[in-house]
Amino acid sequence: MSTLRNKVQLIGNIGNEPKITNLESGNKVARFSMATNEYYRNAQGEKIQSTQWHYVVAWDKKADIIEQYTHKGKEVAIEGKLISRSYTNEMGIKCYVTEIVATEILLLGSKNEPTPLNEMEVTADEVNGKPSMDDTSANGKTTEAQQGKKPQGSTRKRTPKSNQKVA
Repeated sequence: MSTLRNKVQLIGNIGNEPKITNLESGNKVARFSMATNEYYRNAQGEKIQSTQWHYVVAWDKKADIIEQYTHKGKEVAIEGKLISRSYTNEMGIKCYVTEIVATEILLLGSKNEPTPLNEMEVTADEVNGKPSMDDTSANGKTTEAQQGKKPQGSTRKRTPKSNQKVA
């Protein structure tokens, strides 16, 4: 249990477009807010939603994942640790903040979730109908599904054994 001293696990939605910063040291950092929802019923039996906001920081490869695959509203699971820090703002006021430093990120939600057009990457070959290297299998051939065809095995009808002929 000694590894559970400072551990946070959250499942929620990204609340704003992640802010990506490339530091002079070569490190990359992603900062974003994350909303988690909890539902309960009040004394009158009405369903109430309670939303909590969390600030998440992801470094280096995790920041790359956030940059490439997430956007506002995307559902993610985050595991990390809590960090509390303080800073002095432009007006000279000392501010305190608690953040979650992500150690693991799991992308959730539908794979068919629409991607905003400004985040889509399309190659010239894909526009012209030629498969890209990502669309080919290990042997260099495109699969039936990638060519827009239904796989042969998925359209077969099953017949009950009593109707099948015995050879």
